[in-house]
Amino acid sequence: MFEPFQLPFVQRGLVEVLILSVGAGVLGTWIVLRGLAFFSHAVGTATFPGLVLADGIGFSAPLGAFGVAVAFTASVWGLARRRGTAYDSLTALVLVGCLAAGVILASDVYHSGSNVEQLLFGSLLLVSGADIRLAIVAAAAIAIGNLVFGRRWLATGFDEVGGPTAAGGWLEVVLLGLIALATTAALSVIGALLVAAIFVAPAATVRLFANRMLSWQIGSVLLAAAEGTVGLWLSVKANAPPGATIATLSGAIFGIAAIAGAIGARRGTLALAGALVATLLDAAVQGR
Repeated sequence: MFEPFQLPFVQRGLVEVLILSVGAGVLGTWIVLRGLAFFSHAVGTATFPGLVLADGIGFSAPLGAFGVAVAFTASVWGLARRRGTAYDSLTALVLVGCLAAGVILASDVYHSGSNVEQLLFGSLLLVSGADIRLAIVAAAAIAIGNLVFGRRWLATGFDEVGGPTAAGGWLEVVLLGLIALATTAALSVIGALLVAAIFVAPAATVRLFANRMLSWQIGSVLLAAAEGTVGLWLSVKANAPPGATIATLSGAIFGIAAIAGAIGARRGTLALAGALVATLLDAAVQGR
């Protein structure tokens, strides 16, 4: 049953996904809490032109992706700060520009092929030592950022007056920069197009049941690690792409958890209503 984990390349993929799950679980809670799910997805997708340039010129793909991720983050943050608006619409506008630039570079300039396609959809079974080191750096940066700035991020998350730009410029820049770094590190696991699944889905699933920040973060880390491990095993067994398998599994678990939570809440409401009716009947009988 566990034969796939005896293979060296599967073992490297497992180490990679377990390291990334630490950062994904912790950072994912802030992404969900601050309403940055679309932004985190867009950062990963916006790395497309950087991946094309890296493949065409011949330098490190994570370096090209991170450069574009930083430029994308700075553009969205700068526009949001100047206009005093939320990120959603501005994220969409900048994302369209990045995708258009990537398509032009891929089709007309470098005529990119399977190499870029592999980076878009992930290659967990082909991770290298450099990918693992980048994942360690990202996880360490997220852990430090959470320890130092967590309380302030939590406080500004409930600032309904100023919106996303009222958190203080540098606080917001740190959070968005960590998202850019984390998504770049996750490209080797799940690809640019599905990178948000490893950050958003586990945190959103645990959020249905957690009522404290610490338990939410610990649960998200454990769920991200479990989904990554099972998804890796399934991908080898079914000969399916690891990134797509992990993303599908994460979405399915979230759907099941949401349905179970809704059913549980409904039963709890019915039980409460039944107890209330019983109490009223007892009171009426005693009154007689």
